[in-house]
Amino acid sequence: MQNWVKEVDAPQLAQWLENEAESCRVIDVREMQEFTAGTVPGAEPMPLATLPLRAGELGREERLVIICRSGARSAQACMFLHQQGYINVFNLRGGMIGWAGKQFPVTLPKAV
Repeated sequence: MQNWVKEVDAPQLAQWLENEAESCRVIDVREMQEFTAGTVPGAEPMPLATLPLRAGELGREERLVIICRSGARSAQACMFLHQQGYINVFNLRGGMIGWAGKQFPVTLPKAV
């Protein structure tokens, strides 16, 4: 059932974030206490439980990269968004564990 979920790995996401032509929007679906403990630079918090209510804040055609701790919650979010007609949604393979494990920068956002 998950074979349609498109994935991006940490090096590819880092490249997208560095290259304006490859613009993407990073959505962190973890709970706020997880988000404020560290996330991908520029990521926006949108806890998974709020996604059905807040999906309208996302552009149906913009490139969305969904992240969580390990990639499981973000895969659920990707499936939900796909069912809602979002066409350019990617799951960060390995989540924040994979991102931090590859030594990519982690920012400590202020509590929102």
